[in-house]
Amino acid sequence: MEYTILIADDDAELVRMLKTFFELRKYRVITARNGTEALKMAEQAPDLILLDINMPGADGLEVCRRIRDKVSCPILFLTARVEEQDRVNGLLSGGDDYILKPFSLKELEARITAHLKREERQRSRVRSEYRFQRELVIDYTAKTVEVNGAALDLTKLEYSIVEFLSMNPGLVFDKERIYEKICGYDGEGDSRVVTELVRRIRKKMKEHTETEYIETVWGMGYRWIK
Repeated sequence: MEYTILIADDDAELVRMLKTFFELRKYRVITARNGTEALKMAEQAPDLILLDINMPGADGLEVCRRIRDKVSCPILFLTARVEEQDRVNGLLSGGDDYILKPFSLKELEARITAHLKREERQRSRVRSEYRFQRELVIDYTAKTVEVNGAALDLTKLEYSIVEFLSMNPGLVFDKERIYEKICGYDGEGDSRVVTELVRRIRKKMKEHTETEYIETVWGMGYRWIK
């Protein structure tokens, strides 16, 4: 299968290098030099997007927020920013991963391969399964959550946390384990992402119910209440 990768970065030399590298590995590569072009090229439904954060027109965070509801493919940020909050903001905007510049092509290729394989597994998994819990309904096939008949507007990572915890009710998972499960790699140092995602999930649920579904186990992590 030929995968299509969208590379969006205003560094022309980096884009040329990455395009050559991945085309030699039989990927189809489309490119964009700014946020406006990235929004347009995303209409071609790439299998994965490499998105620079610092771009003219619209930065990578804004591009991600605007296309996240339209595309389900993995979005990986390319960034020179090293502050933890910058990484948190990238993931909370809808990104699936981030690669710090400068990076090795070997690491980048490994991350891309892992994300594409995960997407293939999810697409091939036939799962007609629901969970009914009081006023909550989770459709694992459609990847939707309803509370008292109202559909929750969850991001991809928010839904992934609900799915993971709800499919393992009563078990306690620390933040690093949850992060690794939903993002697919070592999440050490990124526990703030999980904390913020759980806070958002609870806020969205609380708009429709007073029932608590995700319990904080202090000093340990979170668990889905049976």
